Amino acid sequence: MASPHLTGLLVVLDLVGIFVFALSGALVAVRKELDVFGVLVLAGVTGLGGGFVRDVLIGATPPSALSDWRYLLVPVAAGLVTFLYHPALGRMERLVAVFDACGLAAFCVAGALKAVDYGLGPLPAALLGMVTGIGGGMVRDVLAGRVPVIFRGELYATPALAGAVVAVLGQRYGLPLVPVALVGAAVCLVWRLLALRRGWQAPVARLRTGG
Repeated sequence: MASPHLTGLLVVLDLVGIFVFALSGALVAVRKELDVFGVLVLAGVTGLGGGFVRDVLIGATPPSALSDWRYLLVPVAAGLVTFLYHPALGRMERLVAVFDACGLAAFCVAGALKAVDYGLGPLPAALLGMVTGIGGGMVRDVLAGRVPVIFRGELYATPALAGAVVAVLGQRYGLPLVPVALVGAAVCLVWRLLALRRGWQAPVARLRTGG
């Protein structure tokens, strides 16, 4: 069982990640001209999808999204805020991208640490941390009829995996929990923000034309 310290840290990381991811999902729904129900659905699946998959895979059932009312309230609040104030949020595209990067950082660390706490080895725990970070966004993009961001060449999954690896290694070597979480999240966040600012892309296969 997780210590109260670890449990509290995981809840904070989860809720922060849920809120900022739900904002991005709701904003996509608004731009697709969905009604308020559609906005709330996309906010919910974006905010909760990654954590839901994580909890099911590690046997933490029922998932936190179903057993803790805060996990349901946070994406609903984010969806309603976006629905009501989307013109202002739409003008803050860069800020929303930063929020999304913060959510990715929080989720990859929370997912990795929770997986370690449930007995997974370092590599599976790091991979599950990455899945926690990217899962909700993948579901969001599929439901919105878009190619998921991780398949469009953007450096998204790689920073999440790097942050998760840092968190797992720090936990494995018995380093203080909060600094480990902060450093892991910082690695993911800085890498993702630099990729956005400098336009870094993963290699993409180019089709030959002609001939």
